[in-house]
Amino acid sequence: MSQHTLHRLLWGILLLVLAAVVGTGVWSELGNGSKREEPGQGVLEGLERFGTVPDFSLTERSGRQLSLAELKGKIWIANFIYTSCKDTCPLQSAEMARLQRELAQRENLRLVSISVDPERDNPQILSRYAERFHAQPGFWLFLTGEGEAIRRLAQEGFRLSAVPASDAVGKDGPIILHSSRFVLVDGQARIRGYYDSQDAEALARLRQDVKKLFRENEA
Repeated sequence: MSQHTLHRLLWGILLLVLAAVVGTGVWSELGNGSKREEPGQGVLEGLERFGTVPDFSLTERSGRQLSLAELKGKIWIANFIYTSCKDTCPLQSAEMARLQRELAQRENLRLVSISVDPERDNPQILSRYAERFHAQPGFWLFLTGEGEAIRRLAQEGFRLSAVPASDAVGKDGPIILHSSRFVLVDGQARIRGYYDSQDAEALARLRQDVKKLFRENEA
């Protein structure tokens, strides 16, 4: 079996696993009588709350430490990537770049990309990757840190999968299976929506939901 075929097969398995894992995690956060909306589908008359992002302390591409406290009071869009990824990560980052062009004037909004391969993605490598997408320092943040802490943050905090593919190695190193969803977080660190980064309708909902959050903050 070719490396390309193996890679595509692994991504197919990942999508099936994510559908079960993410769905279960999100449903557990909804109270009785709440609208049960699948991650990425959005809610037309207001945004659900899918739990709260736990505290963390990670290293930004600039080399400084960044904790959840720095994002309090800000709306942010998070995703998980790694720089040697050749599949969804470049597409995610290209879409983040489009969001940056549209939203960079919003003072209280941030984009946050977290590496799921922190053993290799040090601040210098993340900086080079960020430059490829013209990421604006201070607005689009790239985070790395201790591997286990990031895995816990992805799986327990954001309820998204991020695991190495067993025995799967590409020409640039191990393949890491991870969610390609964007996550919308409000100023109180509450998760307000999940969006498939490869679905145009989901991304349109993300843009609308960002506007809803700003209106919510102004109310």
